[in-house]
Amino acid sequence: MVQVGPAALLAAGLTGCLPPGSDPREEQKEPHYLAGKARVNSLDFHGAVESFEKALEVNPRSASAHFELGWLFNEKEPDAAAAIYHYEKYLKLRPNADNAELVRQRINACKQDLAKAVMPLPVTPGLQRDLEQLAEENKRLKEELAKWQAYNASRPRVGTNPSTPVLVMTRPGPADGGGAQLPGGGLSGIVPSSDRGGGATAPPPAPRLRTHTVRSGDNPSTLARQYGVKLEALLAANPKLDPKKLKVGQTVNIPSP
Repeated sequence: MVQVGPAALLAAGLTGCLPPGSDPREEQKEPHYLAGKARVNSLDFHGAVESFEKALEVNPRSASAHFELGWLFNEKEPDAAAAIYHYEKYLKLRPNADNAELVRQRINACKQDLAKAVMPLPVTPGLQRDLEQLAEENKRLKEELAKWQAYNASRPRVGTNPSTPVLVMTRPGPADGGGAQLPGGGLSGIVPSSDRGGGATAPPPAPRLRTHTVRSGDNPSTLARQYGVKLEALLAANPKLDPKKLKVGQTVNIPSP
């Protein structure tokens, strides 16, 4: 694109139709506008921006100041969004300016620059390999996490008691020669079952718990007589049993005689 200075562009726009009260010659006599032009000539572009912005504070409809700011943000103080804003303000105030088409071309160029700045970076082969490696690593970590979760689920929960070996104490019978009575009533012949007979013996099986299903006419006394147990033992084996309210079909624990 052919580079055209702001003075030439602005001069070209002076011949367009102007709305009443917007004479560019009056706009360009404003002190801040003149200070901005002087700073452009001295290559103080940042200072020029400040001067033209002050000119707009004095006269917000100064198309000349908008044009100068559009050119500065386009060429000297790169800011595509600000350049578009001021160029479009200029066109709104000078819609029929002779340089309007050229300003529109500059607006389009600024929009393209702005689009390039926000477009995603192209994916290079190296970047693609890095992304694939990250995906594989993420997959591996997920698999490791699943294994640890499965392992943790298979472990005993906190608060459970592992089974412990039971030491069974037996009283020697006549075949063992009897046990000597110790002071205090103890028996010297009580030994762990694993030490008797030269080898370990399995603990005796736990007694099987008997139950009785209540029939019509049953009561705790008849059940105690029927099974040959004491009434107190029967009631102790059934702490929640109400002796006066046995129900047909109710289950009653029967203790060993």
